[in-house]
Amino acid sequence: MDIVLLIKTIIMGIVEGVAEFLPISSTGYLILSADLMNFLQGDLRNLFIVFIQLGAILAVIYDYWGRLWHAFMGLLTGRAEGLANPRQLGISLIIATIPVMLVGFLAADFITKTLFHPLVVAAMLIIGALIIIYAEKNPRIVRAAEAENISFKTALAIGLCQCLALIPGTSRSGATIIGALLLGASRKAATEFSFFLGVPVIIGAALIDLLKYKDSLTSTSDWVVLGLGTVVSFVVALLCIRLMVSWVSRKGFMIFAYLRILTGVVVLVAFFGFNYQIQS
Repeated sequence: MDIVLLIKTIIMGIVEGVAEFLPISSTGYLILSADLMNFLQGDLRNLFIVFIQLGAILAVIYDYWGRLWHAFMGLLTGRAEGLANPRQLGISLIIATIPVMLVGFLAADFITKTLFHPLVVAAMLIIGALIIIYAEKNPRIVRAAEAENISFKTALAIGLCQCLALIPGTSRSGATIIGALLLGASRKAATEFSFFLGVPVIIGAALIDLLKYKDSLTSTSDWVVLGLGTVVSFVVALLCIRLMVSWVSRKGFMIFAYLRILTGVVVLVAFFGFNYQIQS
């Protein structure tokens, strides 16, 4: 592997590790970064993105293994150490996962063919920023201080919000975190519930994509690129999720709103000034 490809691979892993769990649209940043660097093409690029997204979600599983295991065992047995309602978190995550799986299955082709356009990405980045600003300036009474306290009704509403993340530029983390905030979750609970919700959603989507790109997977010789990107995204994501909970608990999400607006403006300038188009 030449040094230029090595550097590009590391950059892409860093972008995924940083952006996956921030409310700024990791997919949007991955697309923009890959296009800017002319990094891989076609199915190989898409396969690489699947691998680095798996690397990022493995960081959540590693860092929150204890709580996720308790949620899983509570779901199976009805007993979990330290939890008043052992099945609450597990059932809430299942409820919140169902809507995006259904909508994704039914609308995936339409989204890919119709909505992967710079104007859509820019618009959703800016609209999402405005919603973040509204949520931060109009705080709700906290009804769920921890992710384990989120009710089934709230989980369903968060799951419906997550469906918006299928639109490029929206951000899965942004849709779920801000949705949870508006529904009465604390910043910490909203952020961690979004982390946990990413486990079934991202792994499920990755399995579907691996089947979709199975020919590229079995024929590729770029295992070093795939492996390196995955490791980098795992390490960077691990650092970011630890920092993010502390940051948002103290500072909130306003900085991410400003970053979304800035990125949206850059995309608009690139489209209207340089005729930028998203590469497939």
